[in-house]
Amino acid sequence: MNALDEIRKLYFNTKRGTVRKDISTAIDLFKTLKTDEEREKAAVFMDGLSQMRSEWAQGKGRDE
Repeated sequence: MNALDEIRKLYFNTKRGTVRKDISTAIDLFKTLKTDEEREKAAVFMDGLSQMRSEWAQGKGRDE
């Protein structure tokens, strides 16, 4: 599985209790992406992870 696929998988499997660790892992994976196209695609998932973290920190969003 390549880094972009792993970031996508993290996005779809993130839970309230894992979001911080998942974002950290996604950042490390993002740094390994080689092309602008890959980075643009990954940015969508990265933004989604960030939004989930923010919503859950405020007590909103989907539950675990």
